[in-house]
Amino acid sequence: MAATKIRMDGSLLDRRVHHGPFGQNLLFRTKRGASSRTCPAPAVVEAAQVRHDGLVMSGSERSGAVAFPISGDGRRSTSALGRAVVADALRQVDAVGAGAAERDTGWRTGYLTHFRGLIEAGLGSRQAAVSEARDGLASLHRRMRVIGPDGEEAGLDALVSAPAHGGLAAATVTGTGQAERELSVPYRGERLSGDALARRLEAWVSAGVIEPSCADAVRAVAAQPGWLSLPGRTVVVLGAGAEVGPLPVLLSWGVRVIGLDLPRPAIWERVLAEARRSAGTLTVPAAAGDADLAQRAGVDLTEDIPGVADWLAAVEGPLVLGNYVYADGGANVLLASAVDALTVRLAGARGDVALAFLATPTDVFAVPADAVAQSARAYAGRSPVAKVGGWPLRTLSGGRLLCRAYPPGADPGICDSLIPQQGPNYALAKRVHRWRATLARESGMTVSMNVAPPTRTRSVLKNRALAAAYVGAPRFGVEVFEPATTKTLMAALLVHDLCAGGPAQAHPWQDEAHAAAHGGLWRIAYAPRSALTLAALMGYRAARNGSA
Repeated sequence: MAATKIRMDGSLLDRRVHHGPFGQNLLFRTKRGASSRTCPAPAVVEAAQVRHDGLVMSGSERSGAVAFPISGDGRRSTSALGRAVVADALRQVDAVGAGAAERDTGWRTGYLTHFRGLIEAGLGSRQAAVSEARDGLASLHRRMRVIGPDGEEAGLDALVSAPAHGGLAAATVTGTGQAERELSVPYRGERLSGDALARRLEAWVSAGVIEPSCADAVRAVAAQPGWLSLPGRTVVVLGAGAEVGPLPVLLSWGVRVIGLDLPRPAIWERVLAEARRSAGTLTVPAAAGDADLAQRAGVDLTEDIPGVADWLAAVEGPLVLGNYVYADGGANVLLASAVDALTVRLAGARGDVALAFLATPTDVFAVPADAVAQSARAYAGRSPVAKVGGWPLRTLSGGRLLCRAYPPGADPGICDSLIPQQGPNYALAKRVHRWRATLARESGMTVSMNVAPPTRTRSVLKNRALAAAYVGAPRFGVEVFEPATTKTLMAALLVHDLCAGGPAQAHPWQDEAHAAAHGGLWRIAYAPRSALTLAALMGYRAARNGSA
């Protein structure tokens, strides 16, 4: 465990790069040979480095780049931006919490409290939650910088109105396969459909792995196979090569897809091969020329947000803008900011845009009373060994290990599954997605945002601490999914949201909790973060013994 330490305060330490629970997807370039904490270049922060303390060391930002604002000491600080945006989001609904966020000088660890505070403060009313989302995004757009041609800086909204640098050319691949006419979900070496799928959904619900509304939505899609091809719609997949993105599943169902990802041949060789085998149609941006399409396909999304938005605005028929992009560290906030500007611009250009996101399970969510009740039953039903062994662990850790998930009778409960190793930039980027989803729903747009399960992706498993925690997690009732299962399940939920829609909810937290496939994190006996350290220890032991 050379790069990893496990502390008795209930946290894991790992000095290497940390990935999201769905794996890594970069939709812009990272400088060759740079460290894992280097912000991507070009077009985001050219030659800029994100340090361990959250500071961005400014380089020669190019025109059109999205950059962090310069803080009082003359440097571009990711921590200062995070503190300010969270404080601004809280200011109207929790002035005390806003002040605490602004004064927090240890943001890289203190952020956990403030991101939980955002959820708690928003529970007071629908208006409070919407206010947080509106004020948080307004702060992001006001504070983030767009570098002009002469080095001048403007707010993020400059991308919403700026002219495109140039038009995008495109190429289309039409698959030769037969469309799948029945929903089938790959699971542990089998493909589940019909009665087998129904039994698995019921088993997941019984074990607390998914919410009952998730099973209902998947059953509805299974009963309506004509929905699978999403007739009349085009789905834009930002992050075409994402390991748990929906692109290959949608293509197998015969959907018309526009895929955007970096101009990297390795990505496009795989994506294009999937498209040719499928029954769908894939359109991609591509440079002109006679070279193989994999050598020409792709675009650095942040090089020309106005051009990408204008290209998508001209697509005929209803459009679904799916955000499946991810980057490490501060680059994730830069990318989330750029895509949010793209979203605003595209939604302003046409009135038939629906939005799609995957919500991470490793965040803070309000959860329904029946989830709290199932967790309470699990806590009360612990084995005698677990009850006796838990007491000294809680004592030695100062109450941070193996603590119960919710106060008795909480309605809603607060499930805090933030993982400290993923850091404040990951939390902010994912909160930007949630805020945008809240405002889009409030404006009447169709939104598909569903909580996806922890997933055993290649990039996640490169991190020793997270890989070990995933091995040990089933001991605490958490199911870690394979990528094939996750992307099919979440694609089915996307289809349901677009074709059937969700019920009208009284509060945004209920929208987020609906149809969640959280892997069990909401319904296990213990608060997730208080169990993950022990899960990692068990995972390390299993790996050493060869049983992982």
